[in-house]
Amino acid sequence: MSAPDLVLVDARLRTPALSRHTAVAVRDGLITAIGDDADARTWLGPGTELVDLGGATLTPGLTDAHSHPVWGLEMSAGTDLSAVTDLDGLRAALRAAERREGWVVGYGLDHNTFGGRPIHHELIEEALDGAPAFLRLYDGHSALASAAALRAAGIDGPRAFTQRSEIVCDAAGRPTGHLNEHAAMDLMNPVLPAQPFAERRDRLVELLGAMAATGLTGAHVMDLGGHDVPGLLDAVEAAGELPVRLRLAPWCMPGATAEELDELVRLQDRAGRLWRIGGVKFFMDGTVEGGTAWLEHADCHGQGTDAFWPDPAAYSAAVRHLHRAGVGTATHAIGDAAVRHVLDTVESLGTGAGPRHRIEHIETVPDGQLARFAELGVVASMQPPHTAYTRADHTDEWSKRLGDERADRAWRCRDLREAGAHLALGSDWPIAHYDARQVLATARAPRGAAAARPGLTGPMALEGMTSHAAFAAGEELVAGRIAPGHRADLTAFTVDPATAPADETAEAPVRLTVTGGRITYRS
Repeated sequence: MSAPDLVLVDARLRTPALSRHTAVAVRDGLITAIGDDADARTWLGPGTELVDLGGATLTPGLTDAHSHPVWGLEMSAGTDLSAVTDLDGLRAALRAAERREGWVVGYGLDHNTFGGRPIHHELIEEALDGAPAFLRLYDGHSALASAAALRAAGIDGPRAFTQRSEIVCDAAGRPTGHLNEHAAMDLMNPVLPAQPFAERRDRLVELLGAMAATGLTGAHVMDLGGHDVPGLLDAVEAAGELPVRLRLAPWCMPGATAEELDELVRLQDRAGRLWRIGGVKFFMDGTVEGGTAWLEHADCHGQGTDAFWPDPAAYSAAVRHLHRAGVGTATHAIGDAAVRHVLDTVESLGTGAGPRHRIEHIETVPDGQLARFAELGVVASMQPPHTAYTRADHTDEWSKRLGDERADRAWRCRDLREAGAHLALGSDWPIAHYDARQVLATARAPRGAAAARPGLTGPMALEGMTSHAAFAAGEELVAGRIAPGHRADLTAFTVDPATAPADETAEAPVRLTVTGGRITYRS
């Protein structure tokens, strides 16, 4: 055997149980051997880097199963409004906000900030002094545009879209500035300040490095963004290496033709050293707070009874087209009707070998749908940190819209696991923070509307970001375990994240992160 590039010793290997082994050898991005420290001495060669982990727990590399690190550079541009809790605080933040090319751009704005009032640009105009402003709400599916911004984009009334989107207008047909869903928000893109290519490249490398410092070695990227993302990733790899392995799923939107579906199939061949395109992302609905989650029964505002695809059968036909071509899908489905329709669609594909399909978010689901995930082989992909935008007493916008019965079914991670589903965990950055430790901790100790629900066990949570995340990508034979022949994606913690209390895991120091056999973070 050729000498390893890297050898790790004095480690406590967890995969998924604690192993008697204490050492791992790595060469050319793969694990070549596991053993004890005595074995490790026989592996060393003149070019081997030896790292003593000092008794740290070594886990398979953590993967964020739902993130937006490239598109998120645009979604998180400008002033961070995530700490704002009321309108006075919002106005103060806007007065102090940096102007870029004369614009105020912000992100992370909580729906609860408006205190139940309809979202309207008149609530912020005084603080802007006439400046155009575009403020993304935290859910990534809605935004507030000021009067000057609406004028700049030529938005002066309602419009029809091929997908479920809305320029919200008052009784007289005047836009309120509330832009609901992607097509409506995209109308602002031509006039918003652009980020130069070099700035996007540098910000991406910085972001992925920060992600690696929390133990992340990979991310399932639920978009292909814009502005030639493959070219951006190629540019990063031309200068060095990506700190985090990326698997990207381009979007398929309502109205997609057979030719466009075939182009999505062809895109699956695009790849770099540590990135590749894998799968296709769909939307079956929007968000509860925006009134666009597809529900079996309307929310308290009489909204939520429409799918994101105006013709849900067309969604099912698109999934079948991709399935026949061997392409897996990931579908955003938050409401109970959306989840049911995706499960019905997968059931219609028939039994037998084929690509893997998954559902993203699953914020409220009734008992009768839980067992179908395992029965149909559908992966549940969930983001426990989202619960931070809700409250245990159901006084938040999410809970009030749904009502107590549906709010009591919030984020049923443990129920899905116990029903036999593969459960992949993620952050949905920039909707929530990318810190992998926070994902693990919140999965074990749910917050907000999910606080009364049982959390995952420590091993379950860890599996959600390792072996189950690998399964979600169809990569369980090459990733998600510490075993010879598997990818050398590894995370070392000073505590055991499977047994340490959730609050300790949330702040556990990361000793080392290795992606593709290369050290991407060292404490």
